[in-house]
Amino acid sequence: MGHRSSLAADVSMNTSLNTPEHARFIDPGAIRRVLSTTKTIAIVGLSPKPERPSYFVGTYLQYEGYRIIPVNPRADVILGEKAYPDLLSIPEPVDMVDVFRNPDDCPEIARQAVQIKAKTLWLQLGIVSFEAARIAEEGGLTVIMDRCVKIEHGRYSGSLHWVGMNTEIISARRGRRYF
Repeated sequence: MGHRSSLAADVSMNTSLNTPEHARFIDPGAIRRVLSTTKTIAIVGLSPKPERPSYFVGTYLQYEGYRIIPVNPRADVILGEKAYPDLLSIPEPVDMVDVFRNPDDCPEIARQAVQIKAKTLWLQLGIVSFEAARIAEEGGLTVIMDRCVKIEHGRYSGSLHWVGMNTEIISARRGRRYF
């Protein structure tokens, strides 16, 4: 088996981003800061179907104490919360915009996130849009890309290892809660 540096191993694990992109969009310090300061999350593409990943993530985040605002033009209520057709229709402040949509939809979502003065644009695992990232960053938002907010929350809250997930943190000690 060939030798790889630990940085190279970390970069290739669960992401399609290269090393500089990884450092920019999957920074552990930024992720911990975002998760610890966020209170309200608008989930764009939140499905009303319990078998969908977005529903599972929304349920988890709601259980963890975040205020969830569904953004889905085909639903009235999801997770007991009124659903909105787009970000611009939400009548209250939003800290994070969590996106479960095709990368082609992300630039418009980023524009709306800037317009509503969200603090973070988070593109879920497998979603990469450099145009959306540019729009959001130019608007002053923190951008996290190609990461699952539920997995990252579990990683930094110390609970992910209990369900057999690889936290990518090697330690003999119990995980430290960051928030």
